[in-house]
Amino acid sequence: MKIHTKDKVKIIAGKDKGKEGTVLRVFTDTGRVLVEGVNKVKRHVKPGAASKEGGIISIERPIAISNVMYIDTKSGKPVKLGFRIVDNKKYRISKESGEVIGLAEQAPKAKKAKGKMK
Repeated sequence: MKIHTKDKVKIIAGKDKGKEGTVLRVFTDTGRVLVEGVNKVKRHVKPGAASKEGGIISIERPIAISNVMYIDTKSGKPVKLGFRIVDNKKYRISKESGEVIGLAEQAPKAKKAKGKMK
């Protein structure tokens, strides 16, 4: 998926069209993303063990990934993303400028531990 957690995105379709927010979570199996402050719905909650008070709460729900566009950090405009291989590693690129996105900010992945665990 081209959209990652902590990316700033703009909503391009739906009831929240035009709003911007940060991606909190990406659901790869369903092709949806949870964006901060977007697609809020109201839920009626009964009092229980988890919440002592009942009532109507407002929560964010996931939105289809096809309805969001990545916002370029330099230009501040929504751009399409692509992939490019640099030094045998796959990176996201901006289709508009051709610049690699997140090359400096990506940290190396943790290696898996080998051997038995006690």
